[in-house]
Amino acid sequence: MSVLIVDDHGAFRASAHTLLELDGFDVVGEAADGASGLDLVRALKPDVVLLDIALPDMSGFDIAEQLTPGTNVVLTSSRQSADFGKRVQRSGALGFIPKDQLSGEALRQLLAA
Repeated sequence: MSVLIVDDHGAFRASAHTLLELDGFDVVGEAADGASGLDLVRALKPDVVLLDIALPDMSGFDIAEQLTPGTNVVLTSSRQSADFGKRVQRSGALGFIPKDQLSGEALRQLLAA
């Protein structure tokens, strides 16, 4: 399953890339901002977009709304989902995984739901 990681923190992108590949995912690209992320989604057509909510140029919520339906978006943040109220559900994303709880298993569970 192919994954695109969109996050402005290079260290998180690198650790998520390694973690997901070790769990059997094919990380096909990384982007540091929303505009680059949108371009890569269109070019690479990944199965899943792991999308940070807080990006320097636009909100992950706005990007998720542009990509869904049709693209499996999983939102992530260093904050907890309760901090965002119902915005996660309204975005069209499959769900939310806190950055400190990211794993291949957590991603698979959201995809299976």
